[in-house]
Amino acid sequence: MSQTNISYKQPLLETPFHEKTREKCYAHDWHKWAGYKVVKQYTSAELEYTAIRNTAGVIDITPMHKYSVQGKDAKKFINKLITRNIDNIQPNQVVYALWCNEDGFLVDDGTVFCFDENNFRICSGERNLNWFEDTAIGFDVTIEDISHSIAALAFQGPLSCKILHMLNANKIENLKPFCFDQFTINNQEITISRTGFSGDLGYELWCDPSQAHEVWDALFSFNKDYKILAAGLDALDMVRVEAGFIVVNADLIAAEHALRPNRMRTPYELGLAWMVNLDKEFFTGKEALIKQKNKGVEKKLIGLDVQGDKPAVGSVLYDGSKKEIGIVTTAMWSPTLKSNIAMGYVNKEFIKLGSKILAEIYHPEELEYRKIWAQCKVVKKQFLNLERRNAVPALI
Repeated sequence: MSQTNISYKQPLLETPFHEKTREKCYAHDWHKWAGYKVVKQYTSAELEYTAIRNTAGVIDITPMHKYSVQGKDAKKFINKLITRNIDNIQPNQVVYALWCNEDGFLVDDGTVFCFDENNFRICSGERNLNWFEDTAIGFDVTIEDISHSIAALAFQGPLSCKILHMLNANKIENLKPFCFDQFTINNQEITISRTGFSGDLGYELWCDPSQAHEVWDALFSFNKDYKILAAGLDALDMVRVEAGFIVVNADLIAAEHALRPNRMRTPYELGLAWMVNLDKEFFTGKEALIKQKNKGVEKKLIGLDVQGDKPAVGSVLYDGSKKEIGIVTTAMWSPTLKSNIAMGYVNKEFIKLGSKILAEIYHPEELEYRKIWAQCKVVKKQFLNLERRNAVPALI
């Protein structure tokens, strides 16, 4: 049989949770992520969003790429790769990280898990093995793609700690943000990290694929009283916008995938200057980022408070004289904030908080699009900042 026929007949991969997610996916709304079939919405994205913000939502994040980085130069390699400095990282700590190309443009972002001085794991949304291996030339380090050997769930929301506590995850409430440890729930020993993409109290559960069904069932075992819901990627996108988190290939095009140079972005243009440590030794993109910091950015990703209740998805942004100054990358009506919010790029003259600009919104109404000119105010990208997200001990 030819390779073409094999490719044609090969269906999307199913995660270890697929049997469980399929049972709950009444909308039959699926999405392709890294070759896997995952749920966009089970019934209603709005309902699933409400669960994440009020009880807890369970999201299958197994397709995330996971890389083991081991060897005596593991830390040195990662410090060359990413823009932050992890010299002081401790075992059982997680660090959010960015990595750039030689011109300072973002290749991808992800999380770095430290098991010990010589043993790390990097998790990312995009495939990065070739980039990592090229960066690792000259280092005593072994990099292995272990994506298929780990099943993962995001468990996000105000009741997440309470449910894990009820499942006898001993002292889970004392786990600090961006830390992880081994816990036992329903006799299954798994790794739990206090991380997530919701801007809320939440955890990510990492287990062997053979444990997937038991871990999934455990999270729903108290549902008679607590109404935990499975949540799809659409609901996850809603909560990440409220938290002001970026998504590669949504808020920017990854440097390795961009067809046009003006589609790429640097950490400074993304409003992530705090993620760049120019005082550490050489890292990929350092010289270019020094130049941009000294020169300043021409445009920047900002938060917008948009007039009215019509989401400004894909809107072009203008100044008071209706001269084009930017574009919206993501937008939504926030049920929690009762506000119309968006993120987008604007020229440097309009990045100051409080700046007033216009959004040209095209809203569908009865098979036609109505054009709306909406007033916008530049605000912080972190639209929602919940105290429970970082509270220690966590809410139980």
